[in-house]
Amino acid sequence: MPEYKAPIRDMKFVMQELLDCESHYQSLGYEDATLDMVDAIMSEAAKFNEQVIAPINQIGDEQGCTWNDGVVTTPDGFKEAYQQYVEGGWPTLSQPVEYGGQGLPHSLNTAIGEFSSAANHSFAMYPGLSHGALATLDAHGTDEQKAMFMPKLVEGTWTGTMCLTEPHCGTDLGMLRTKAELNEDGTYSLSGTKIFISAGEHDMSDNIVHIVIARVPGSPEGTKGISLFIVPKFNVSAAGEVEDRNGVSCGSIEHKMGINANATCVINFDGAKGYLIGEINRGLNCMFTFMNAARLGVANEGVAAAEAAFQGSLAYAKDRLQMRSLSGPKNPEGAADPIIVHPDVRRMLLTQKSIAEGGRALNGYLSQLVDIVEVEKDPAKVAEANSKLALLTPIAKAFLTEVGLECTSHGVQVYGGHGFIKEWGMEQLMRDTKISCLYEGTTGIQALDLLARKILGSKGELIKPFAAEVTQFCTENITDEQMSEFIKPMITIAPNWQKMTQEIGMKAMQNPDEIGAASVDYLMYSGYLTLAYFWAKMAKVAFDKLSEGTSDVAFYEAKIKTARFYFARILPRTHGHAACIENGAASMMAHDEDEFLI
Repeated sequence: MPEYKAPIRDMKFVMQELLDCESHYQSLGYEDATLDMVDAIMSEAAKFNEQVIAPINQIGDEQGCTWNDGVVTTPDGFKEAYQQYVEGGWPTLSQPVEYGGQGLPHSLNTAIGEFSSAANHSFAMYPGLSHGALATLDAHGTDEQKAMFMPKLVEGTWTGTMCLTEPHCGTDLGMLRTKAELNEDGTYSLSGTKIFISAGEHDMSDNIVHIVIARVPGSPEGTKGISLFIVPKFNVSAAGEVEDRNGVSCGSIEHKMGINANATCVINFDGAKGYLIGEINRGLNCMFTFMNAARLGVANEGVAAAEAAFQGSLAYAKDRLQMRSLSGPKNPEGAADPIIVHPDVRRMLLTQKSIAEGGRALNGYLSQLVDIVEVEKDPAKVAEANSKLALLTPIAKAFLTEVGLECTSHGVQVYGGHGFIKEWGMEQLMRDTKISCLYEGTTGIQALDLLARKILGSKGELIKPFAAEVTQFCTENITDEQMSEFIKPMITIAPNWQKMTQEIGMKAMQNPDEIGAASVDYLMYSGYLTLAYFWAKMAKVAFDKLSEGTSDVAFYEAKIKTARFYFARILPRTHGHAACIENGAASMMAHDEDEFLI
């Protein structure tokens, strides 16, 4: 199993040099979030994840969670590690001060969240889901509900979940059957079964607070009749103290491809006491607070997977001797050269590196937009941030997880046969990462959300604020000779993005299937272009630092070289996606259903 090291230097580059977090935090009133404070928190987070969380990653996969008559036990070391996590104050970092939080920026929590996910994906999911539950309660809960549930969730002694999926319906939430009947005291009695509930039952916290969608009798069919409820594992007093057991039980846990140390549960609600969040039949609107937070968290998982795969691959490629370099021996005293000298290994390593570092920049940018939405007072700035988040959230979630999974596949490939063997950790990383392409909306669902609901639904208006930002950057740097190799491709590809959108819209007027046929290619095209923008910005920072006479020459030169690789070998993938979009739906939809078997 490779030894994980948190990429502190690159994270500081993204936060401090690329995104100027110091000015960003001060403008939003985060007076305590000084660079010294940020550095200290990242340093301690790195130690915790390297020394406490990463070492139990492999044993967690080997042992998995166990279920016995409704009781779920996590693997050796998980309960103790989570206790250290709580004692260290990590759950409270970006939570509201009035409920026991430290009130620090969301973007800082996102940065250290990447460390946790890369060190131990399964472990990171337990506290990660609590953040979504807290965001939903904070945005839509009553003062009484917040007083009952938020302090212990913030503290981390309670954890949270999201309960959407049912055995007969997955993404189509309008088909749900879980019902919620009004009680005389104003609470609700929930009955039904939910499946695929991550961290739905475990032994690491004193209580588990489920955020559950259900239908109140008499509500409309479909998504218009969905309401949202708080349903704790143990009932809670008005003062927020644990009382008797609620009608919530774990019927079983799933035996999965990966993330084996995180309990994926079947949760049964048998007349369980619940509390309505928001208005009746407006549950899906409230739930999107949780979903959007979760989707950005999953985007972070994609970057974490790429980083972990890169670290393991790089260490192995430097050490493993195999064949001679085509351009002559590079290790003449040895029996063979290290495999890092071979171009194809370089291709895989640089793909991992360019995706991890480019994705880190995109996620950092998105997390700063969340900061703005949460605390900015200027309505125009909030509206612009929300617009960019609406566009980029499905791109980040789906694109970064797809290319993150690709990077883990490269990790297995760099190791060759050893990559397929459990002891090296690469096959676990690949198995663990696949789930990121599936939960919180599959790649296909994110692509439809982006193209149909967001882009075409807004008649192309949603794309304009971010497109204007990219255009402005290109305009400002078009005369810079050093930047021409990055600006010229973007000037060609970016206008095609908007032209392609218009063409899909025209085709869809004649055949709606054109949207579904184009959507994933459209999302991937958008993702590669978006990462190109951030790589161009990073190259600009690196050129400026070198011209200023920095002492860290190797770091900035590596940035520029990686940017060149991205533009030369990764960005051209957009041409293939564009061709697929242009070729339309006809070849996909030509078969009758029974013809697939012929």
